[in-house]
Amino acid sequence: MVQLSQENIDRVQKIIERYPEGRQKSALLPVLHVAQEQFGWLSVETMDYVASLLQIEPIEVYEVASFYSMYNLKPVGKYMFEVCQTGPCMLNGSDDIIAYIGEKLSIKPGETTEDGMFTLKTVECLGACGYAPMMQLGKFYKEHLTKEKVDAIIEACRAKHH
Repeated sequence: MVQLSQENIDRVQKIIERYPEGRQKSALLPVLHVAQEQFGWLSVETMDYVASLLQIEPIEVYEVASFYSMYNLKPVGKYMFEVCQTGPCMLNGSDDIIAYIGEKLSIKPGETTEDGMFTLKTVECLGACGYAPMMQLGKFYKEHLTKEKVDAIIEACRAKHH
């Protein structure tokens, strides 16, 4: 059975307490972040568990988790390349960057490398249009992407891992 650590249960309680009685659904986004942080992704079992913590229907959790690109509904790699594919990035070559990453790692958008190291995901605008093409890697933006920069990012991730 899926269960948050005691530390994360305490975090969830603090989050729920921010909202008025009967409005605990408002805590859903941050609670999903806590769950994803612990488990790496949100399985149906995990989402059902979150629903029980917040005393809401599982469908309410599925709707929200499937709407936002920051929630992973299947296992992802240790490093997730979230490449923006919206207009300004596309005009500046994000399609080529997405294709290059896919070729380099032998995966398509939405897939994870066999070694579980990298996931390639295409996302909508990340609000950094002036730095196109760009992607998010964890909490960091990688901007003005070129094939050389992509190579360096992949190498840096691999070096960190060994």
